[in-house]
Amino acid sequence: MRRNKKKLKLKKFYFHPITVYIFLIFLVIILSAILEAFQMQATYNTISPTTNDLESNLVTVESMLNFDGMKFIFSNAMTNFLSFAPLGMLLLTLFGLSIAKSTGFLDTLCKRCLIKIDKKILTFIVIFLATISSLINDVGYVILIPLAALLFMLNNRNPHLGIIAAFCGVSFGYGVSIFVGSMEVNLIPTTTDAARLIDSAAHISLTSNLFIIIAFSFILSIVGTIVIEKIIAPRLGKYKEKDELSKTEELVVTDVKELEQQKIEKEHYEKRGLKAAIITAVIVILAFIYMIIPDLPYSGMLLDMEEDTYLGQLFGTNSYFQDGFTYMMALLFTLVGIAYGIGAKSIKNDKDIINGCKESFAPIGEILMLIFVVSQFTAIFRETNIGTVIASWCADAVGNIGFTGLPLAIFALILIGLANILVPSPSSKWELFAPVMVPAFMQSNLSAPFAQFILRAGTSITAGITPLLACFAIYIGYLNIYNQDKSKPITIHKSIAYILPYFGIIAATWILLVIGWYLIGLPLGPGVYATI
Repeated sequence: MRRNKKKLKLKKFYFHPITVYIFLIFLVIILSAILEAFQMQATYNTISPTTNDLESNLVTVESMLNFDGMKFIFSNAMTNFLSFAPLGMLLLTLFGLSIAKSTGFLDTLCKRCLIKIDKKILTFIVIFLATISSLINDVGYVILIPLAALLFMLNNRNPHLGIIAAFCGVSFGYGVSIFVGSMEVNLIPTTTDAARLIDSAAHISLTSNLFIIIAFSFILSIVGTIVIEKIIAPRLGKYKEKDELSKTEELVVTDVKELEQQKIEKEHYEKRGLKAAIITAVIVILAFIYMIIPDLPYSGMLLDMEEDTYLGQLFGTNSYFQDGFTYMMALLFTLVGIAYGIGAKSIKNDKDIINGCKESFAPIGEILMLIFVVSQFTAIFRETNIGTVIASWCADAVGNIGFTGLPLAIFALILIGLANILVPSPSSKWELFAPVMVPAFMQSNLSAPFAQFILRAGTSITAGITPLLACFAIYIGYLNIYNQDKSKPITIHKSIAYILPYFGIIAATWILLVIGWYLIGLPLGPGVYATI
């Protein structure tokens, strides 16, 4: 006789991402005290803006487990939260999208336009727009993640897939685009100063990486689309909304003629609303374009006229266009949604608009809690200097490894990718790497613009897998908003597991493309090559 053996199964326990980030905060606090006790430190060089000479800087790990550390944690909690960049941008984006959705504009747009597009093409469009969105800092995260989730769901696809596609497109393609943007404006001054340590007459053009970033933006988007459709989509499966899961069959006696008449009337109003929305969109977009054209009557109001170059005026640190882009997109969605609602008669008064926003803002509470905790975690980690110390070690290793040519470029790319996990900001990393890496490249017959592109590659490879990325909270938050089983939240581990295939294949693609570009000798930009 066979004996039935009962196997005891331990019930899996799922830690919510908020809980995990709280654990990480305590871990960082304890780790900072331990590393300070061991006097963990590093020395890195910066370039003096006045003399253009190297200045040595000592950075040490600061403990958070003392009086000053605790004072920082408690006194800066509100500042950390309110100054967290993704917070305001996300709220603005949700305001515009909620109106566009509640009035029916997004539904009609999907039904009449996007539903006719092949699903692979739609995925490519989302990834491509996400990839080139780094033209204007991090707007791709806050605009495209919620928008892609809605578009995929309205097209009867898993919204998680849209979230993953948008997030992966932005993070793993960060720094490539179809034109020069904010990254060039932020990095090139540092690159130029570092290059002048070797050549006092060195000049780095804003278009020095133009050809390669355009080519990579298309290649990475194509590879990303294949990964999403062939690997990630089958793993996620189909998505059903709660009301769809619970609905039952009902027999209803209806008048066929009446239904047909209602359908004709609805389509008429939808067409009228869509026409009004398109006209409004064209007017608003033309108005925005006029605002970034200089030297015309009442134009240029979104430019920073204190900058010398047009790109500096458009993408500089104090650019009104760059700072206000999220608001402009929210305003565009708002006006287009209202125009559609009036034309389609889906809204009758202001109360319909306000009430329509409630549904989209209902789940935002969970994301706000997550953003609060993440903002504390990133601020505390930054204050400890742990990331800066380790990134300084990586930069020092690039200068002392003794490699030349292509091996040096690949070694630098890998170390930048590792440093990026702890220091996600490209400009912050470049201040550490440029004074060492650019001279090492130039002495190895590699150009300074190629060194700058290696920074882009290393940053992009690991940007999507670091919890220290500020917008990682938006990615996890939206995965959980569309999560059907609230008893099993999508954890940090699971959210990273979703994108590991994308990470692995895109990382290999980045490295192979860099090697191929170097070996073939293709230009990085007009008159600029990987070698001097």
